Amino acid sequence: MEVRTNIIKRNGAEVRFDIEKIVNAIQSANKEVDEIHQLSDVQIRAVADSIAHQVADAPHAVNVEDIQDMVEKGIMEMRGYEVARLYVRYRYTRELSRKSNTTDNGILALIDRMNEEVKQENSNKNPVINSTQRDYMAGEVSKDLTRRILLPPDIVKAHEEGIIHFHDMDYFAQREHNCDLINLEDMLQNGTVISETLIEKPHSFFTACNVTTQIVAQVASNQYGGQSFTLSHLAPFVDISRQKIRAEVIEERKACGESLDEEIITKTTEMRLRKEVESGIQTIQYQLITLMTCNGQAPFVTVFMYLDEVPEGQTRDDLAMIIEEFIKQRKEGVKNEKGVWVTPAFPKLIYVLDEDNIYEDSKYYYLTKMAAECTAKRMVPDYISAKVMRSLKNGNVYTCMGCRSFLTVEESQKNPDGTNKFYGRFNQGVVTINLVDVACSSEGDMDRFWEILEERLNLCHRALRCRHERLKGTVSDAAPILWQYGALARLKKGETIDKLLYNGYSTISLGYAGLSEMCYRMLGVPHTDPKGREFSLSVMQRLNDACKTWKEAEHISYSVYGTPMESTTYRFAKCLQKRFGIIKHVTDKNYITNSYHVHVTEDIDAFSKLTFESDFQKLSPGGAISYVEVPNMQNNIPAVLAIMKHIYEHIMYAELNTKSDYCEVCGYDGEIQIVTDDNGKLVWECPNCGNRDQSKMSVARRTCGYIGTQFWNQGRTQEIKDRVLHLGTDGFLPEGGNVEKTA
Repeated sequence: MEVRTNIIKRNGAEVRFDIEKIVNAIQSANKEVDEIHQLSDVQIRAVADSIAHQVADAPHAVNVEDIQDMVEKGIMEMRGYEVARLYVRYRYTRELSRKSNTTDNGILALIDRMNEEVKQENSNKNPVINSTQRDYMAGEVSKDLTRRILLPPDIVKAHEEGIIHFHDMDYFAQREHNCDLINLEDMLQNGTVISETLIEKPHSFFTACNVTTQIVAQVASNQYGGQSFTLSHLAPFVDISRQKIRAEVIEERKACGESLDEEIITKTTEMRLRKEVESGIQTIQYQLITLMTCNGQAPFVTVFMYLDEVPEGQTRDDLAMIIEEFIKQRKEGVKNEKGVWVTPAFPKLIYVLDEDNIYEDSKYYYLTKMAAECTAKRMVPDYISAKVMRSLKNGNVYTCMGCRSFLTVEESQKNPDGTNKFYGRFNQGVVTINLVDVACSSEGDMDRFWEILEERLNLCHRALRCRHERLKGTVSDAAPILWQYGALARLKKGETIDKLLYNGYSTISLGYAGLSEMCYRMLGVPHTDPKGREFSLSVMQRLNDACKTWKEAEHISYSVYGTPMESTTYRFAKCLQKRFGIIKHVTDKNYITNSYHVHVTEDIDAFSKLTFESDFQKLSPGGAISYVEVPNMQNNIPAVLAIMKHIYEHIMYAELNTKSDYCEVCGYDGEIQIVTDDNGKLVWECPNCGNRDQSKMSVARRTCGYIGTQFWNQGRTQEIKDRVLHLGTDGFLPEGGNVEKTA
C-alpha cells in the first residue's frame, strides 16, 4: 500500500515514509537464515503493509526507532523467529556504530537544513542563516557533553522520556544563566564598560537610548533567556536634554538678536525635545529589531512602561512622553524587505494599568487608549495590573524577566533607599515537570498520583541543583558586562558569582506543564470544573510547598513557574503517546497545554477565563501569564479597553492574542489560515490567493507569551489551529453576550 505520510529519522530529519525500505530490511535478514526458517514474499509484504497501516494511523510523525520495533513485532507474529533474531542483531550492530557519531550526524543534518525539530525549535530564530546555525552547532556539542558527562544518567533519561524537561541543555556547558532585569539605572547613571571601552553617563536622552541598545545587545549575548529594562530609567535624561536644548535656544536667539520671550523659548525647547525623544525611541526600536546577538536572533528583550515608577511631576510627565512615543511607533510597525508595514516580534512591551491611567477621567488615560489601539493592530503591549500585583507581591509592582519569569520579593534584597531590589537580579534556570505523565503513570489512582508526584519533584529538585552547581564557581570575567559593569552586579575581576546564587539575589524555577490534561486523566473533567479546579489548585500548592522546603533548607530561591513551552509542547506530547497511547482529552493532541491555561479548545468567554486563571497565577510566583484569543479588534477599541479594565480588576498579568498577518503575493492583510496539505502536514495558506510559500507571507502569532514571526513545529501549529475565540467579532462573546454587560 502507498502511505503519504512522514517519519522522523534519528537526526531529526522529517522524510516521506517508504514501505520498500521495510521490505528490503526484512529481505536482507531473511536471506541470512536457512531456507526452512525463511519468510515467504507474501509474509514479508504482509508485515510491511501492517507497519504502513500503523504509520498512517499514528496521530504524529513516527520515529525510526518505533518503526523498527514494529518490524520486530511483525516478524515475530509471522513466527519468523530466526529472521527476527538476525534483524535484532543487525539493528544492535548499527546502533553501536551510530553512537560513535550521533553529534556529527545531528550537526550535519542541521547544516543541510534537514533537522525539522531544530529548524522549528524557536519561532524567532531563522535556522538558515550562518549565525543561527553556528549557535545550533555549538548547542549540539553542548547537549552531547551534557548528556554524556555533565548530568546524572537518570536525569538525562527522564528528560529524553519526557518525564521532565531540562531546559536549554544546549547552553548548560557554558555556565550561562536564564533571564534577568537589567540594572539600566546603575549603568547609565554611574557609567559602564562595553568591549573594554568606558561609557560615561550620557549627556542627552538620545545618547542614553543609543547606549541602552548597546547594553541590551551585550547582555543578550552573554545569557540565553530574556532580559527586561524599564523606560523609567531613561526618563531622567529627558530633562537633561531639555536643559541642554533650552540653553541652545537661548544662545541662538541671542546670536540672532531675537527676544528672550519665555513662552517662545519654552515652546521651541519642547518642540525640539519631542523630536529628540522621537529619534531616541526610534533608535531603540530599530536597533533592537535589527541587532542580532551571537545566538542568531534579535535580543529577547521586554520594555517596561510603568508611570508610577518615577515621582509625580515633571519626571512622570517626561516618562509619559517616552511611553507615548514608544506606543505610537510600535503601532506603526516596521517595514519588511518589500516595504510593507509588518509586526515585529521584539521588543516585547508591557504596560502597567493603575489608577492614574485606567479610568476615562484619569490623567494618563490617553496613553491607555493608545495602548489599546496598538494591541489591536500589533499584538502589544501586554498588561500588568498594579492593583492585583501589589496584593500578590507585598505592595510591589515590577516587570518580568523576558516573557513571564518573575523574581520573588525578597526582604534580604534592598536598594540603598530601603525599597525592594529587583533590577540587577536574575534567574538561574528552569526544569519542568510533566504533570500529564504523572497522571498517566498513576493510571488514575489518586494515592499513586501523589506518590509519583513526590518522586518526580525529588527528581526535579536534583536537576535544579545541577543547574545551580553548574553556575557556582563562574568567574565574573566570563561576562564582564553582567557581573563587573553593572547589568547584574559590580564584582571584582577574578571574583566568582557564587554569592549572587543565594539568599534571594537570584531565583531558580520549577516549571510545570499540562495541568488541564492531568486533571482530565485523574478525574475525567477539565480543571475548569469545580472538582477539577480544587484538585488542580492542590497540586499547584504542593509544588509551592516543595519549593518552600527546598528554599528554607538551602537558601536558594526556588519558585514555581508557569512554563512557556514552544518545541517542548510537541516533544512532551510525542513522549506521552509513545508511553501511554492515545487517551481522549489527555494524549490525543500533538501538544499539551502550557502551565495552568484553560485548554485551547474549551469554550469560555474572555472575562471568565481571566478571572478563573487568576487563582492559578497566585500559585505561580516565579512567573505566569494569561491570554485571551480574540479576532481582529482594530474597529472595536471599546471592547479591547473593556478587557483591559477587567485585567486591572482581576488578574496580575495578561495579554490579548490578536492577529497580524500579510500575504506578499496578493496583498491580503487578514488572517492567514492553517490547512492540511496532501501529505497530512499542517501548512499556512492565504485564504485570498492560496499562497503557501512561507517566504512570501508574514505571520505573527503569540505562542508562549511572546510573538513568533517565523514558523512553528507541527505540534505548536496544531495548537494554534485548535484555538477557539474567547471574544467574538464586533464586541460580542462567542455565545452572544455583550462585552459591556460581561465586563
